[in-house]
Amino acid sequence: MVEPRLESPVRRIGDSSFDLSRHLAVMAIVNRTPDSFYDHGTTFSLDAAVASGVAAFDAGADLVDVGGVKFAPGEPLPVEDEIERVVPVVRALARIGPVSVDTFHAEVARAAIEAGAAVINDTTGVHDPAIAEVVADSEATLVVAHSLAAPRTQHPLPHYDDVIDDIAAFLRERVALAEEHGVPRERIIIDPGHDLNKNTRQTLELTRRLAELAENGLPMLVALSNKDFIGETLARGRDQRLTGSLAAAVFCATQGARVFRVHNVRESVDALRMIEAILGWREPAYELHNTRPEGND
Repeated sequence: MVEPRLESPVRRIGDSSFDLSRHLAVMAIVNRTPDSFYDHGTTFSLDAAVASGVAAFDAGADLVDVGGVKFAPGEPLPVEDEIERVVPVVRALARIGPVSVDTFHAEVARAAIEAGAAVINDTTGVHDPAIAEVVADSEATLVVAHSLAAPRTQHPLPHYDDVIDDIAAFLRERVALAEEHGVPRERIIIDPGHDLNKNTRQTLELTRRLAELAENGLPMLVALSNKDFIGETLARGRDQRLTGSLAAAVFCATQGARVFRVHNVRESVDALRMIEAILGWREPAYELHNTRPEGND
């Protein structure tokens, strides 16, 4: 079990406080898009998106990540439309728990923070430094992800001299960029970017060597739920990747990951809370087995 030496393990996110040295945080996914790769638009309507977020909190999620544009290449969505998609969901869910917004637009980040978002999840690795400036002017946390391509563009046949060394160098550079624009390190989380501009073998190596990235002192988020590297490894379709996703999440937890972005909330919560209990970080929910004189099974 790798226990990373976190510089600031206790993180204040919204109205919640997390000690990431002893807690594995679950970030649920709510896609307010008509074309998301996993749910195929089932949470596109406002009511469905809010209901999905409420259900995620009820199932034990620590925070909910709301996205209005999918990561995959495609026609750009006007910023005004993205704001209209995410802000009402943020406003509704921020009353319940911490909300993250998956965006690479500074204007969307600003509107989301004003609506109550506590995290901005930039899967382009601060491609536009203005997003760091928006976060710096708030109390929000910034997730800095590794991704080589410009937003929503293809990066065919990605090459790395050494996948971990290259990712680590990229993240150091982009974290420094965020700091230069005013975001303090205690409000930064890194994401190595499973499958983002990486093929399956590269993502498997990234996962296998994840502990090397856990040494930089910042909490690490992994977003590997139901991704293609799991499907290609196990020959499973997108609705058959839960077991592989849980196995990958558990392995990443043992290698230093501390935040887990997931589709299947209840199953992921159970897996990660079980790890916490095994490590002695949390107490059992109750105890009955072999606790009475007459015995029980």
